[in-house]
Amino acid sequence: MTADAGTPLRLVGLVYGALSYVAFLGAFGYLVGFVVDVAVPRSVDRALKDPPVQAMAIDLGLLLLFALQHSVMARPAFKRWWTRFVPEPVERSTYVLVSSAALALLYWQWRSIDITVWQLDSTPARTAVYAVGALGWLIALTSTFMIDHFELFGLRQVLHNLSSKPHVQKGFRAVLLYRLVRHPLMLGFLLAFWAAPTMTTGHALFAAAFTVYILIALQFEERDLVAALGEQYRRYQARVPMLLPRGWRLAWAVWRSDKAATK
Repeated sequence: MTADAGTPLRLVGLVYGALSYVAFLGAFGYLVGFVVDVAVPRSVDRALKDPPVQAMAIDLGLLLLFALQHSVMARPAFKRWWTRFVPEPVERSTYVLVSSAALALLYWQWRSIDITVWQLDSTPARTAVYAVGALGWLIALTSTFMIDHFELFGLRQVLHNLSSKPHVQKGFRAVLLYRLVRHPLMLGFLLAFWAAPTMTTGHALFAAAFTVYILIALQFEERDLVAALGEQYRRYQARVPMLLPRGWRLAWAVWRSDKAATK
């Protein structure tokens, strides 16, 4: 690659993108420890203390801040406005960096609420729940590589910018887990957040708020995908469920019918 007048700026963009990606790795790694309550100084169950009502209000504020940032900055209309001020090659990296900062603020200021909602004392039961949680984290991480992990977190854009190659979207692909559900990343997070053998009120608040956010945010994302991909995505919607694989949905329906029959 021959040097040109824009090369130094492209190098700055690459460094910025790399640092943003490192910030994501730190935020994601801490999220695992935060939810599981291992290897971190503060977790969802071991954080700052306040009276329960005050703690709940602060926690909900932190969750709302993250939800608004994460959803608003992902919308196409915001991106079109935002890239008037932020160069397009680093737009995704900026989104990743701000999202990581919002998570860091949540970790720092979270208030734990220690009232127990449920507790499993059986070792096999606890092991099974931990296994479900581990599966959730695995699904969440691997699903990013099933599409394009490095594009999702902004690295591919800054690399293409450095080499002066135009960044071309790969287009829609339904591969591996995306053939079972349309949003395996979010399914993984839901499994990971709810799989707690000891569920405190603070943890339940965290999991419930993220569940509501995911269900709402997916409606906006689906609308954007239909607008971008048209009939191709509509056919995918008709063929593949959003979050629960068809076998799980059938099992849930059978369980519900059995419960109704025994009443």
